[in-house]
Amino acid sequence: MKKLINTVDTVLSESLRGLVATHGDILALADDGKFVRRRDVRRDKVALISGGGSGHEPLHVGFVGRGMLDAACPGQVFTSPTPDQMVAAVAAVSGAPGTLFIVKNYEGDVMNFEMAAEMVAGPVASIVIDDDVAVKPSAHSTGRRGVAGTLAVERIVGAAAEQGRDLQSLAALGRSINGRTRSMGVALTSCTVPGAGRPTFSLAEDEMELGVGIHGEPGCRRVALAGADEIAEALLAPILSELAPRPGDPLLLIVNGFGGTPTMELYLMANSARRILAGRGLAPARSLVGSYVTSLDMAGCSLTVTTMDDDALMLWDAPVHTAALRWGMQNPVPSSA
Repeated sequence: MKKLINTVDTVLSESLRGLVATHGDILALADDGKFVRRRDVRRDKVALISGGGSGHEPLHVGFVGRGMLDAACPGQVFTSPTPDQMVAAVAAVSGAPGTLFIVKNYEGDVMNFEMAAEMVAGPVASIVIDDDVAVKPSAHSTGRRGVAGTLAVERIVGAAAEQGRDLQSLAALGRSINGRTRSMGVALTSCTVPGAGRPTFSLAEDEMELGVGIHGEPGCRRVALAGADEIAEALLAPILSELAPRPGDPLLLIVNGFGGTPTMELYLMANSARRILAGRGLAPARSLVGSYVTSLDMAGCSLTVTTMDDDALMLWDAPVHTAALRWGMQNPVPSSA
């Protein structure tokens, strides 16, 4: 295993210090390293707090800032953060309007955020993200997993929170966006957890794993390696079957890399996905391509589709300033235009 690290034990703490030093204009790190928060804390709005195991960067710490999260609680690699991290984050960024937890559907994350919600003072609501159409139960989750659709929820709900919407309307919005979002991924290689020192699973040179999870969990089936068009079709078919969008419906398309896929290949996959959508009379109103919800160094990608409406489009287009996403008056919004 070759990794750009000093020691396995300090990977997370050193990475967080580097992140906050690089983006010190928008981020601050808690003294004990329990969470990353916005530097410009706003206690006059509902605070959005998320988190999960590290190894998926820029999720979640890279989405802290104006128009998205107020704080993110990182656990060790593929390990849930603890309730005391969430409690400390709430104390640092929340005010009278309350706190909204955004939680990926993994057992440890759900349990620990539920415990934190019972421990904090003030109004608290939670959204559980379960956008993965590939498989239902896994070793990590009960029901469907929360994967790259988390980005759509954090972005759209984050923009609404920035506008001053109340806790219950934000929770309802988040659940609506989650219900209108579906994702599926494919792995060409496994990821390698630093502490393990070896790949989580193995694939032959002519194999790929359809429906893989972001922790290296098995997918729905292992199949022969195929071309990009065929892969895009295999990923989009179950997504579109569930969402059943109509021609003319505005869609958000996210082509997400897992950490080991070149950007050139992600745009090639975007081209394939858009061509397949066009064949069904569908066209993305907004698109985003890049590595946003990763699995360390895994090669592969996921496709996410969200059915949008005028409100969701307006919120997606609203200014955002985080380490991983930035657009607004002086930066064009990623779109199909």
